Amino acid sequence: MQPAHPARWHAVVLGGGDPDDPLARAHSSLVKPLVPIHGQPMAAYVLRSLRESGQIARIHYVGPSDPGLDGLFDEQLPDQGSLLANLRQGAQRCPPGDRILAVSADIPMLRPDQLAQLIGALPGEAGLVYPIVPKEACDREYPGVKRTYVRLRDGTFTGGNVIAFDPALLERAWPLLQQVVRLRKNPLGLARLIGLKVLYRLLAGQLSLAELEERVSQILAVPVRALVTQHAAIGTDVDKESDLTLAAQQLSGRPTGSVP
Repeated sequence: MQPAHPARWHAVVLGGGDPDDPLARAHSSLVKPLVPIHGQPMAAYVLRSLRESGQIARIHYVGPSDPGLDGLFDEQLPDQGSLLANLRQGAQRCPPGDRILAVSADIPMLRPDQLAQLIGALPGEAGLVYPIVPKEACDREYPGVKRTYVRLRDGTFTGGNVIAFDPALLERAWPLLQQVVRLRKNPLGLARLIGLKVLYRLLAGQLSLAELEERVSQILAVPVRALVTQHAAIGTDVDKESDLTLAAQQLSGRPTGSVP
């Protein structure tokens, strides 16, 4: 039986960033998502894909805007200076029962149909879903592009720049999430949190995807799932000039008109 009021999706697009980012400075842009590609801010491609996917009820854009983004989002929110604070701000704008798709504004090659397929594949029972992309899919789509990969028993993956979650998760797990952020550069502290045995098996490439999901679910006390997707654009952000060149090549034939 279908729920009487199925959850709607709200997008929180993370368009802030460091004004001293080398790519932003090289292109005289306030932040990286405003760096132009074919005369349009990088973020415009992301916002347009979200709108054209037909799956998003409302788009909340976090960070400074630009005339090239006019009409592409429903609400602009100030950059709070951290990923967690920005996600929390967006979650507070989401009505109870709805869900959030957090999207980085620097993945301009992601197409509307890929977003629609991704959202359609999201497991509804999970409190948090993290899309991951197999290395072979990345190599096939964008050969030669450097990424950070994690080797599991199931394969080698890079993380996506999209996260789907229940807004209630942030409040329930807020202290723990803050702890994770504080420990992100403290390997010993992270080892205590995740467990030395699990961490060793992860670093050795002996951990399975199901085992990793189970451990993170235990830590956050909500069902956490990884969603394997073949869409390499989800895991391909624009960080440097070579990435920008690739994006410009890939987007050369894509329409740039605004979405009504």
